[in-house]
Amino acid sequence: MSSLPLLSLILWFPLVGILSILFTPRNRENLIKTIALVTAIVDFLFSLCLLLNFDFQNSGFQFVEKSEWLSIINSSYYLGVDGVSILFIPLSTLVTVLCVLISWDSITEKVKEFYLALLFTNIAMIGVFVSLDLLLFYIFWEALLIPMYLIIGIWGGPRRIYSTIKFFLYTFFGSIFMLVAIIYIFLQYGTFEYTALLGKNYPTHIERFLFLAFLIAFAVKVPMWPVHTWLPDAHTEAPTAGSVILAGILIKLGGYGMIRFLLPLFPNATLYFANLILILSVIAIIYAGLACLWQSDLKRLIAYSSVSHMGFITLGIFSLNPIGLKGAILQMINHGIVTGALFMCVGVIYDRTHSRAISHYGGLATTFPFYAGLFMIFTLASIGLPGTNGFVGEFLILQGVFLRDKLFSALGATGVIIGACYMLWLYQRVFFEKPSPNVFNLPPLKWNELIALLPMVILVFLIGLYPSLLLDFMKGSVFMILNHFMNIGGS
Repeated sequence: MSSLPLLSLILWFPLVGILSILFTPRNRENLIKTIALVTAIVDFLFSLCLLLNFDFQNSGFQFVEKSEWLSIINSSYYLGVDGVSILFIPLSTLVTVLCVLISWDSITEKVKEFYLALLFTNIAMIGVFVSLDLLLFYIFWEALLIPMYLIIGIWGGPRRIYSTIKFFLYTFFGSIFMLVAIIYIFLQYGTFEYTALLGKNYPTHIERFLFLAFLIAFAVKVPMWPVHTWLPDAHTEAPTAGSVILAGILIKLGGYGMIRFLLPLFPNATLYFANLILILSVIAIIYAGLACLWQSDLKRLIAYSSVSHMGFITLGIFSLNPIGLKGAILQMINHGIVTGALFMCVGVIYDRTHSRAISHYGGLATTFPFYAGLFMIFTLASIGLPGTNGFVGEFLILQGVFLRDKLFSALGATGVIIGACYMLWLYQRVFFEKPSPNVFNLPPLKWNELIALLPMVILVFLIGLYPSLLLDFMKGSVFMILNHFMNIGGS
């Protein structure tokens, strides 16, 4: 298995499905869906092979592939994964499988184009996580905007055009700064190779400029306060699959970029700006959590909860110690699972009632009991109940931040309380109040909905009860990243 170019196989295999769908007649919708599903499942199985063959005792990059690409500017096709990026690849391919399933009956127009966009999204997501060439990374980073722009803009809600343009402008504008920084680094050192740039020294003012240029791109993608406003609009108008991709993978790219680039490439600037980012993270946790309390739309509430939870993740990243950083990486995986599942749950009920208004519901525990049970599991995981995956990540983050600054840890912990308030209040209003006439005689869960949600339930408890399953993968790589900091040891 180690002799196979697994990363290229995982990265480009969706092209098989894309080409097959392109030559499939438009009116063969079931065949198109089947091709997309089979392609996504096979790609997911390849990613599991990658995970099973990964040596977590090795802290360096593995499955490395390198060949000439744009030799005129010394840019290469350079791929590799370490203990940080390896976990996001199976998550990305799994999310693609679930998006195909959850869209099986809900996408009825331009079906062919939808699944083409979905598979193209899979390629771009994987490309971001495996690229070790800065120019290649940037190309995949920007390429992801194209299918997401189409998915929200064509299959979204009534205000989809406004939300799509806002999403595109925010993320594209932020990425321009990163491109300028990448060009400067190339002109300075003549290479785009990530590994060759580790340990390079910059004048203080230049390093801070480069840090801020990368940070703007990553902060918009996370999104951090105050550049978060595109996310609730995009989530609200996106189809269910679009929301699952946004929550499950796309906003994780910002956190991944901070860990991959900011910390090891610009360590002095990271130390200089760390407290500022901790302040912004705490504001995001509290502000977005409180904003959830006055939301009347199911998707908008969960979208604001994502801003709050991503505040925890940036808090853990800039705790700059192994406990907090491992907690942040684990929580990125956990958030992708739990919030992606919550958006799928909203999609399930929206397909039946065509309403996301919280006031439209009530008494679903009586009329839709099995669905209520699934929603409760994801609700408890979202608020970090011990035994669920949400607890482990938040606990490690707060412990890591406590070691750095007790005040930031205390302020961040208030987000756990606020999160419990808005999620339990949401559950009470939707499931336990007097049954609304709108929730009677609802069709039971369909096969595709059930298959999409059950893996998420398994992961909630598997990671919650056995977090070492993931923590062991990232241990060595986290220490390697933190070794770039003065006064932060790797032992």
